[in-house]
Amino acid sequence: MISLALADDQALVRAGFRSIVAGEPDMTVVGEASDGEQAVRLARQFLPQVMLMDIRMPGVDGLAATREICSDGTLAGVKVVILTTFESDAYVYGAIRAGASGFLLKDIEPVELIHAVRVVARGDALLAPSVTRRLIAEMAARLKEPPAPAPESLTPRELEILDLVAAGRSNEEIATVLAISYATVKTHVSRILAKLAVRDRAQLVVWAYESGRAVPGWLP
Repeated sequence: MISLALADDQALVRAGFRSIVAGEPDMTVVGEASDGEQAVRLARQFLPQVMLMDIRMPGVDGLAATREICSDGTLAGVKVVILTTFESDAYVYGAIRAGASGFLLKDIEPVELIHAVRVVARGDALLAPSVTRRLIAEMAARLKEPPAPAPESLTPRELEILDLVAAGRSNEEIATVLAISYATVKTHVSRILAKLAVRDRAQLVVWAYESGRAVPGWLP
């Protein structure tokens, strides 16, 4: 059973997501929050596997709440997925850097939401290719931080997979492109995460852009 928490200041939005999840036999909503402070308390109380987090909420916003949850080692099992209108939420990039496992657009179709929750619950990050390329490239181009060390510890195959992840490819797509099994891709991705000391797939994409491995407008 996948435990899910909802953080949004609009009760109607929370009710909508709850009704969608209610029809799935492998999912349950363990709690709701209307602001970031409540979201953090909710995470600590119930340890949900996935928390859908709105950015714009009164008081403590979703960005600050995401940072607090993802920096708390006792909440390592809580995966935060940002909910955004995208065009107006330029700081979604900051949320991903803070540890969010990805983000969804608020006009997402119900079937896509259910798929997204399952993807994140099993440990993958949710970065839709079209959104990844547009948002990550745009935000990374503005960064002034020093680049990360070159990935000398990565094998040629791992570098190949890193490039495809940075381009927004899913594990299934990478398996098809490289003609290897899905399980093999997952193993490689796990090793890459460990070698680069990054939290998850979303952080790996950020690392690729910040280090200069991937650049805006570039796709393998």
